[in-house]
Amino acid sequence: MGETISLVMIVKNEADTLERCLKSALSYVDEIIIVDTGSTDNSKQIASEFGAVIFDFEWGGDFSEARNYALSKSTSQWNLVLDADEYISNICKEEIIKFINYSEPSIGKIRIVNKFRSKDGINYEQIYISRLFPSSIRYAGRIHEQVISNLPRRIIDIEVQHDGYYERKKSSRNIPLLAKEIDENPYDPYYYYQIAKEYRGLGDHEQAHEQLKVSYQLITRKEVYAPSLIVNYLYAMIESGYLAEGLDVVENERLFLKDYADFFFVSALYLQELIMCNPVQFSEMLPLIERYYLEALKIGETGKEGSVSGAGSFAAHHNLGVFYEVTGDIKNAKAQYRKAAAYEYEPSKDRLIEFSKTLPHNN
Repeated sequence: MGETISLVMIVKNEADTLERCLKSALSYVDEIIIVDTGSTDNSKQIASEFGAVIFDFEWGGDFSEARNYALSKSTSQWNLVLDADEYISNICKEEIIKFINYSEPSIGKIRIVNKFRSKDGINYEQIYISRLFPSSIRYAGRIHEQVISNLPRRIIDIEVQHDGYYERKKSSRNIPLLAKEIDENPYDPYYYYQIAKEYRGLGDHEQAHEQLKVSYQLITRKEVYAPSLIVNYLYAMIESGYLAEGLDVVENERLFLKDYADFFFVSALYLQELIMCNPVQFSEMLPLIERYYLEALKIGETGKEGSVSGAGSFAAHHNLGVFYEVTGDIKNAKAQYRKAAAYEYEPSKDRLIEFSKTLPHNN
């Protein structure tokens, strides 16, 4: 008899997204365990339609406690953990079977693609989180809980889309819990980093900047999330208008993040903002914008932790096109827009249409 898998979830008032999540995972699991922490909508009814085994649990403000209770109800050898605002977006049955039958037990890190709003529209950031593991494994931590195990971590090709930050559903619940963690762990950069994400989701870029500033001062750069933190710190400066400390960050982190396209991409964005705010003082830095976009393109799309889709491809091509257009280099601008349009990037396609109307003879 083969290894079995349970989908294990905790939910509360997730009727808007729960069906999407369960549909995406149904064919990959042998059992669905749903622990409800106090829904007043029809979440439990939706879960029952998928054959879920449902348990009630009194919410005590501790995610690990609730998750561990849910894990204790699983009857399978393996557990897959998802949230209701997530859904599996690729075909991954063979990968899962291969992983759970691998000779050495390990913990599977799956790719979570976070959808969020930014100054230039909708963006997608990817992170890797431990979500597929043997049934004996448990969590620790009140929020942004961590899997506790000495087993090796392996990336497995499961891609999960997450739009909770985009829909701004969780922040009112998560911020007080994260603030409590910060009170209890004032020198841990991780919780400042996570609370900044919640503030970003709410559009409170000033608070996001303040939290990331503290986190940046505390990191050792050995943290797996350190590159993402630094990149998000620069984005927060742009969004909040607090640009003063950015030049030092760009200068000091170039070596550490030399193979991180997102760093060079956001550094170019940061310099654009800085020059626009004070062209007299900073205009001599204009050539660095081109250099940083080219460096991002040279590195390309690496799939690294915290990377944003397009930073090493279509978005960098488009922004470089904008740079060339603004500086009067129309030929190179159009060439970059064409490269971005090859990715079906709509802003570049629109820009090329405008060129065809206004500059029909300029190739």
